[in-house]
Amino acid sequence: MGVRERERKVYGPLRRAGLEVIPNAVPDGTMPFVLGYGAEDVTGGFSHRYDTPPLVERLNADWYDLAVSSGLLDHRREFPVQLPQGTRTHRAALRNLHGGSHTAPAVWTRVRLLERWDIMGRDAASAFLGVHAGHPDRSANILRHLEWITLHDSLYVHREFKQRIAAWLADRRRSAA
Repeated sequence: MGVRERERKVYGPLRRAGLEVIPNAVPDGTMPFVLGYGAEDVTGGFSHRYDTPPLVERLNADWYDLAVSSGLLDHRREFPVQLPQGTRTHRAALRNLHGGSHTAPAVWTRVRLLERWDIMGRDAASAFLGVHAGHPDRSANILRHLEWITLHDSLYVHREFKQRIAAWLADRRRSAA
């Protein structure tokens, strides 16, 4: 994806939601991909009726409280998000994800929550913001899914992606031993 196209399709929507992308800020050894979490991996939640006034402001406040209480935000108000590779928009990435494909839909990118933000507002649908904070490298479901990807051949999994997952799992095993 070219610089201008990535700015328009990825960084622009994130900035409108109040997030600044921090280039090259994801540490080596970070889990390459997350998919397949279960109920036991959920760290909290909230909901409001659609007729709750003012709904978006309440959702934003609850999101912030959850992000702080779950440890998602660090002391600089930074956290990782997974952004799509290539030229896909958020809508295209979701179609790919829900279409049964096991290709790598995203790579980790570090973002900073700006002073003025609106995670749940009008730009939320286009800002790649996901649904789960948590600590995915501790999830048995996610680890099982990553292991499955490395052991099975699929038309939907690129060889390089499979190798990245296998290397990450091997490093994790060595660190645990």
